[in-house]
Amino acid sequence: MQVLQAGTHKILLLELEPELVTDIAKQAGFECRIIDERRVLQVELSAPERQSPLLLFDAADPSNLGWFSRCQFYVDGNTGNVLQTPLQVANTRDRGGRPLPNTVRVQITKELPANFRLPGKQPVTEQLVYSVLFNFLQALSQVGVGVCGNGIVKPLAGRVDGPGQKN
Repeated sequence: MQVLQAGTHKILLLELEPELVTDIAKQAGFECRIIDERRVLQVELSAPERQSPLLLFDAADPSNLGWFSRCQFYVDGNTGNVLQTPLQVANTRDRGGRPLPNTVRVQITKELPANFRLPGKQPVTEQLVYSVLFNFLQALSQVGVGVCGNGIVKPLAGRVDGPGQKN
């Protein structure tokens, strides 16, 4: 990790290793494809052997209350930001525009403000980002991740249509 200073602004530059991210994804049961860019690490994750969709669900739906009470991660449905992490999530879509149930894209931000803190007010390090990523992937496959608000990120599990909508 490096600290860059531009005038009065300090930025943390994470030096993430794509091989470690691939290993983490495999440990969590995902296949992945990584694009390493200057400011972000883009990871396309898929679980082709999985019989049910990834546990990305609508946090506002009362039928998902059991999942909501257990979840550790929440996604802002408007932006895709995973709250209190340097992660962003996006759906992967088929040719018809429908979200694929076993595939998501995760983007890990490499440049963060110097005052950025992870849950528990922990300062950011590469090791903590790897740990958060592993826990997030485990939550996607086992516990559940709540999508808060309507927007670009669509739920994959539970009732995916809003109330009153027809298939």
